[in-house]
Amino acid sequence: MILLIESGSTKTAWRYITQLNEAYESFYSAGINPYYQTRQAIQEAQAETLVKIEKFSLRFVYYFGTGITDEAKKQSIEEVLRPHIGSAKLHVENDLVAAGLALCGDTEGIACILGTGSNSGYFENGSMAEQVPPLGFWLGDEGSGGHLGKSLILAYLHKKLPSDLEGHFIKRFGELNRIEILQHAYRSEFPNRWFASFSKFLFDHRKHPYCYQLIEDAFQSFCDLYLKKYTKAHSTPIHFTGSVAFYYADILQRVLKANQLQTGIISEGPMAGLTLYYKEIHRDQF
Repeated sequence: MILLIESGSTKTAWRYITQLNEAYESFYSAGINPYYQTRQAIQEAQAETLVKIEKFSLRFVYYFGTGITDEAKKQSIEEVLRPHIGSAKLHVENDLVAAGLALCGDTEGIACILGTGSNSGYFENGSMAEQVPPLGFWLGDEGSGGHLGKSLILAYLHKKLPSDLEGHFIKRFGELNRIEILQHAYRSEFPNRWFASFSKFLFDHRKHPYCYQLIEDAFQSFCDLYLKKYTKAHSTPIHFTGSVAFYYADILQRVLKANQLQTGIISEGPMAGLTLYYKEIHRDQF
């Protein structure tokens, strides 16, 4: 009946819903980002999953993903999916819309993504009414895993890490050299994904004063550059989805409280909220 697809740069979550009150089938595949990937690259990376969904009886397919920055990127995703979903109605939107529907539903609130990348928007009545535009990985993404990892790598390259922390870093990753890092930064398919992988080191050492301050500064930047610019920033709940928001929730909540911002829902991913939303939307069609 319904296939929900929610994709970030790191992984893609798929959920097939057949009946209103029956269990659904969930599975994962590699991340999809048409900003970095060609249509052919997406098809090749998702080949096994695309064959899998051909067996489903589908009426509605909802795709939400990062990198949907314009109509050309949206069309690229449509061309990947259409041959595998028959005559099902296909809707393609960016991942922020998924966050808004999952976290806010038809109520008002600010929905944020803090995962590999970061984004935010003010929603009311099921649609986005205001957005402070993000600037992407190289110029923005403050508060995201990519931003945290990039900050850590820069500190390592500039010899700013405390000696004990630098020792832990080298023991875990080896002595990374500048050329290797620049290759990943400027020539790899997913530079944001590579840098975000280092945020796990920060999580493991988050009680170290240097790491804690780096994480706190990243969340403060997200508040200053995005959240506090919304018209209703101080009068509406601010919700979050994404692995960074979920696993660093204690630090995130402290930063929001210090800025007199109201913390709403914090979820690891939007799929549960999307499932509830679309089961209600299609309640009479099951």
